[in-house]
Amino acid sequence: MTVPHSFEQSPEFAAFAQCVRDARTCRRFREDVAVPLATLHALVDTARVCPSGANRQPLRYAVCADAVRNGGVFPHLRWAAYLKDWGGPVHGERPAAYIAVLCDRKGAPTPEIDLGIAAQTIQLGAQALGLGCCMIGAFDRDGVRAALGLNAPPHAELDLVLVLALGVPAETRVLETVGADGDIRYRRDAEGTHRVPKRPLESVLLPVHGGNAQEKG
Repeated sequence: MTVPHSFEQSPEFAAFAQCVRDARTCRRFREDVAVPLATLHALVDTARVCPSGANRQPLRYAVCADAVRNGGVFPHLRWAAYLKDWGGPVHGERPAAYIAVLCDRKGAPTPEIDLGIAAQTIQLGAQALGLGCCMIGAFDRDGVRAALGLNAPPHAELDLVLVLALGVPAETRVLETVGADGDIRYRRDAEGTHRVPKRPLESVLLPVHGGNAQEKG
């Protein structure tokens, strides 16, 4: 019989929790450091075995690590809505690879949930490999489809729902606690560090059915 580990005594949980904390969105990369196609295939291979509503497995993936094709994708992406004075990564700091996620919505009961599970799995996998990842939902779909050659059958029937930008990080990202003003907007400080405020546990854990974080025993 499998006995659950105490989280305080589990190095595996500690490593996993640290991976989650470290896997912050990355928007500036070392563009000159290539990401092998085999790495992208490994990330997709991990995502494909994730849970899926009714096991329909509606997601499909298109990967790209070619500099010329990357250059065709980049102009169609929108970056960092909260950073009003930043137009996105400059040359030399742009993604070295992309994974585009597409969806066959026919008969898929929960494609959005499937997408979230798969995207987070890829981001955590990227973190484990020393890569940064940015999940991009704001982009010109026609432009990205054309750049990745996704307009011909059978790909034309699939919805392009997300683009994951990847590469070796060229920026520092840190977590901090949401302040008294409740401002949840990420920002860059004077040193260029990307700061991401997160709500504390006691503000998201409801105090019902033993959910009070202050209780002991």
